[in-house]
Amino acid sequence: MAAIGTNRVKTALLFLALAGLVAGIGLNLAGSGAAANWVWAAGVLPVLAALVLEIFASLRRGEVGLDIVAALSMSAALVFGELLAAAVVAVMYSGGTFLESFAEGRARREMHALLSRVPRSASRHRDGTLEEVPLDRIAPGDRLLIRQGDVVPVDGTVASGLAILDMSALTGESLPVRLGPGTDVMSGATNAGEAFDLTAMRLAADSTYAGILRLVDAAQRSKAPMSRLADRWSLGFLAVTVVLAAAAWWFTGDPIRAVAVLVVATPCPLILAVPVALVAGLSRAAHFGVLIKGAKPLEAMARIRTLILDKTGTLTDGRPQIVSIASRDGMAEDEILRLAAALDQASKHPVAQAIVAAAKARGAVLPIPGEVGEIPGEGVAGHVEGHRVLVGGSGFVEARLGGDGHGHGGLAAGSVLVEVAVDGRHVGDLVMADPLREGTGALLAGLRRLGVGRIVLATGDRAEVAERVTEGLGLDALRSGLTPDQKVLVVLSERKDGAVMMVGDGVNDAPALAAADVGVAMGARGAAASAEAADVVLLVDRIDRLLPGLEIAQKSRRIALESVVAGIGLSVLGMVLAAFGYLTPVEGALIQEVIDVAVILNALRALRIVPREGEISGPDGAPEQPVPAEARSAA
Repeated sequence: MAAIGTNRVKTALLFLALAGLVAGIGLNLAGSGAAANWVWAAGVLPVLAALVLEIFASLRRGEVGLDIVAALSMSAALVFGELLAAAVVAVMYSGGTFLESFAEGRARREMHALLSRVPRSASRHRDGTLEEVPLDRIAPGDRLLIRQGDVVPVDGTVASGLAILDMSALTGESLPVRLGPGTDVMSGATNAGEAFDLTAMRLAADSTYAGILRLVDAAQRSKAPMSRLADRWSLGFLAVTVVLAAAAWWFTGDPIRAVAVLVVATPCPLILAVPVALVAGLSRAAHFGVLIKGAKPLEAMARIRTLILDKTGTLTDGRPQIVSIASRDGMAEDEILRLAAALDQASKHPVAQAIVAAAKARGAVLPIPGEVGEIPGEGVAGHVEGHRVLVGGSGFVEARLGGDGHGHGGLAAGSVLVEVAVDGRHVGDLVMADPLREGTGALLAGLRRLGVGRIVLATGDRAEVAERVTEGLGLDALRSGLTPDQKVLVVLSERKDGAVMMVGDGVNDAPALAAADVGVAMGARGAAASAEAADVVLLVDRIDRLLPGLEIAQKSRRIALESVVAGIGLSVLGMVLAAFGYLTPVEGALIQEVIDVAVILNALRALRIVPREGEISGPDGAPEQPVPAEARSAA
């Protein structure tokens, strides 16, 4: 149903139409039939005028909808003296536009909860004092105080203290997350514990939460392919309505039959159910940490038959982890790790940062290194607590010890060997790898249950690495050693089997994400380019959120189609009854509006979708349901 002005205008029109209907009925019961007709007409005309203006505006945009039927039914009822029927149609039509607006507002409630939590300022450390500054004045490197109950304003790292964060508004996880010093924090999380210091990593405008809000805005402005299809279907329904009304008048000679047919077809649930159901689906998916940029990709997700996955950062965590520690001269494993991590604090290399994170996770207190020298990509040398320490690849360490290296015999494909030397002695080795994310096998099985018939891995890594990492997953195809343009070709070639979804996280994935029918970006740590190119962003660094996202998309589309078929079927039945004289115009108007209310309420069922696949699990592995919007807003 086309909108007839702003919400305030809709409310005013509904009030005028309802007041005219009630007052006219009162006058008619009092025996003042002529006055009742004038009052009914006065209530109808403002609604009809606003509707005609909206129809002309739609025609200028090249859009034709069933609001024409509403205008025809009110006009015909006025012309042929069925003023009570005209008043009922006016009330029901204006009430329908008001109800549609209310329903869509209810469906967007989850998204509005994000917008309502936007912080406006932050407390910044400056010269030993705290100052309250607007978000646009926060620069990378600034140290901010995040008080209990504050929403984290920018992406950053925990500088001091233990951060206990409520991530429910972003990810749907109800249990707070505990983060130690040096850990990355997403903007938009709420501090549920004691105050802590945060070192800003990005400008507020470039942070996660600001990006989410921009995506929310884009999602709310979208129009789905099904909605455009509904507009095209409306032309056929309009033609059927006019022909049936004309035939009823022609064969019976009674124009009231034609009025009744027009009235019972006003308005059509076809253009009510689709947008309400899909917008409700967007809201529900956001509740599970899956931000879909609009109704168009939501509808496309429901038709996905082929899934293409990137490897690093998607199927795998994207950050190397320590698989094993081997001691070579009797030094304790924890001590080898502590000394290596202390030195690696001076390096920004991903492997070095992974070693530091592993040591902190074991509770190690890391001293500050001195006299540090680094050869990028090879290794680091320096002093830790008076000891000369070397950390790096075999060639880097052995060249400084005077040896010829140990080689990589027996090292698994995709693994990295980091050697550690202390005071001229090779004390141990750290074996690093980027393993599959936990639960990947269950994820792929769940995708197949949801109708994804073909799953393909597309990666830039070597074939032996990709094969070793994905062994036993049952992929349908593996494409390795790909450049970004070759990933695009993989996406295009897979389209022959149906709609394609591509999932990735890096800048090199952005072209393929844009080329796919639905591109999905790992938004928690993924590159900004991939998030911009994608249609769907996973707000938490967990690929298993694909499962509830796909299931919600499929069920939302199914609910929309059910509402459309049921609504149109009932409308056509009512039109036939009206054509044969079994329904008066007033009865037809009342019956049609009951149908419209029913399809809107049915479409709102998408707000209550509970995905069966990919249940969110808490730290103890138990199923965990998302927190209701009311609870999140209260927090």
